[in-house]
Amino acid sequence: MPIPDEFIQELKQRVDIAEVISSYVKLKKQGRNLIGRCPFPDHQDSSPSFSVVRENGYFHCFGCQAGGDVITFIRKMENLDYVEAVRFLAQRAGMTVPEDDTANSMSKLRTRIYEANREAARFYHKMLYTPDGEQALSYLRGRQLSEKTIVHFGLGYSPRSCYELVNHLRKKGFTNAELIQANLAVQRGQGGVRDRFSDRVMFPIIDVRRNVIGFGGRIMSDIKPKYLNTSDTPAFNKSRNLFALNFAKDHAKGQLILVEGYMDVIALHQAGFENAVATLGTALTPEQSKIIKRYAEEVIICYDADQAGQKATARAIPLLRTAGLQVRVLTVPNGKDPDEFIKSYGEQGPGRFRMLLEKSGNDAEYRLQKLREKYNLEITEQRIAFLTDAARLIAGFDNSIEQDIYISQLAGELGVEKAAIRQQVSRIQRINSKEDYKRQQREIQKNLSAVSDNINREKASNLRAANAEEALIAVMMIYPSAADRVFRSLPPERFVTSFNRKVYETIRKRAQEGHDYSLTDISGEFSVEEVSRIAKILASHPRENNPEQAAGDYIRILEEEASRLTPEEIAKADNDMLLQCINKLKEKKK
Repeated sequence: MPIPDEFIQELKQRVDIAEVISSYVKLKKQGRNLIGRCPFPDHQDSSPSFSVVRENGYFHCFGCQAGGDVITFIRKMENLDYVEAVRFLAQRAGMTVPEDDTANSMSKLRTRIYEANREAARFYHKMLYTPDGEQALSYLRGRQLSEKTIVHFGLGYSPRSCYELVNHLRKKGFTNAELIQANLAVQRGQGGVRDRFSDRVMFPIIDVRRNVIGFGGRIMSDIKPKYLNTSDTPAFNKSRNLFALNFAKDHAKGQLILVEGYMDVIALHQAGFENAVATLGTALTPEQSKIIKRYAEEVIICYDADQAGQKATARAIPLLRTAGLQVRVLTVPNGKDPDEFIKSYGEQGPGRFRMLLEKSGNDAEYRLQKLREKYNLEITEQRIAFLTDAARLIAGFDNSIEQDIYISQLAGELGVEKAAIRQQVSRIQRINSKEDYKRQQREIQKNLSAVSDNINREKASNLRAANAEEALIAVMMIYPSAADRVFRSLPPERFVTSFNRKVYETIRKRAQEGHDYSLTDISGEFSVEEVSRIAKILASHPRENNPEQAAGDYIRILEEEASRLTPEEIAKADNDMLLQCINKLKEKKK
């Protein structure tokens, strides 16, 4: 059944959109609204463009155009469907969502996947202590993992046979379809399935809500790939999760250590560095950077010292900086990874690693040092090339004090006038600003013309009518007192564009049934992208001094547009029809 309207109304009263969003984004007051940096992974927001309108219960980002109500925000941030987002907010507010047998099917599937994964994790852990798991257990103990650590992380073993997990889970009531959806099994031949993981040490991946969402499996032979991870499922997205964050978030104290692999994380936790996390078999993503920002202000990158590790470090730094994090880089001596370094010093290992952490430099120093290594600074031409690259790097720093420190440092180091480096940095910034301005203008023109509008595809060919429709929707939703006149005088058929007509019909129907029609009230009727568009409509229209008069003006525009003939109609019209249309337009102008 759909969630009762009465429940949504009570949830709306108990949940403050600003309080919810503040747990993900640092907001500050600006006029009537609250602003901050956009938290969504697909937008690298260098300056605050994310606005929360507490009064009307919606948010909007003027950079990436995302927007919506508090339910939409949770859907995007937590990768949930509508019902799950409502359940998430209800739990926060101490409420229980009414349930029945026809609850949302995707939500039920995700729940079944969590249950299957949890049972699989128990099965793998149990198999570790069987004769079949002897080699896997020996491998873990050979890596000097204690029994306590093995149990803490729920490590396990997937049997060499390709059917033991499938058979076990079937006995527990799971269907083949559910096991395939969970990526615990894969299709084999005509209707049969087999285990996804075979003869591997298993690492359960657990989210911050303590759900087992997937697995990583390490082979103990030379067969490739060495690591095999759960593919994306309705419950798991490798770009949106971090290994051991479920533990590390409780020990972060403002700082997380980012390492490359499962074993590095586990070894660090065992050594007392329980704020370590790792990506899940992929390079760091913008999504993961913003997740880290939720739990820390500073991140220490501790990747391997080899070329691949350095490349990964160089890629991670700007992502973490853009997410608003302070970044430091720790390079482990002698090309070792953290696990090897700690073990090589025995009991002194943890203490020596802590010293490395304390001495780790910030990312600017790291990147400048990497630039230095590319050039022979004894040669004039190479010194110039180094300074040019360094100036380009410094120009990307947001903080002018930080810029000045490194400009002074380079000037003293290379015997160059500070003013000359400053001039080069300023020149690069001007070029970058011009390019940013041009990009923004192109984006504005694109938005104004609506040529790339995927939500309202009819807008580009009906700009005047569509803009009037959007303004009318904004007036009705922000000023419900002005809506009655609109509902009485404007039938839905008068709307030219299908999407705006759907919004109008939705709020009109709710009003006729005596229900509220704020963004939260109607968000269940629309996709996340459509709710974002409605939020943009609300955010893009200024407050009206006389809402009733404004509504009347927009209705008149729609009436005028309705009286115009389309090019196709003009081509087919006879002289009498054209004359009638011209006379109607003349009357309206009078």
